[in-house]
Amino acid sequence: TTERGLMALIEKPATEPIPANYSAKGYLEKKSVPKDPWGREYIYLCPGIHNDYDIISYGADGAPGGEGINQDINSWENG
Repeated sequence: TTERGLMALIEKPATEPIPANYSAKGYLEKKSVPKDPWGREYIYLCPGIHNDYDIISYGADGAPGGEGINQDINSWENG
């Protein structure tokens, strides 16, 4: 879910819906969710607007939109 965010990759959810086959080790080796290239948390939407889930980085400026290094990076156009 959006509320759980990407933390569900490293910690088994404690509230419904709980995945039946969740890996005891989680899904990321480092046990931490990586930041975007500018050190910010990725935005995670589930259900997404474009797909089942959407992942977004707002680029260097941290604001929606932009061009060049400020351009958004997202899972439905760049993934």
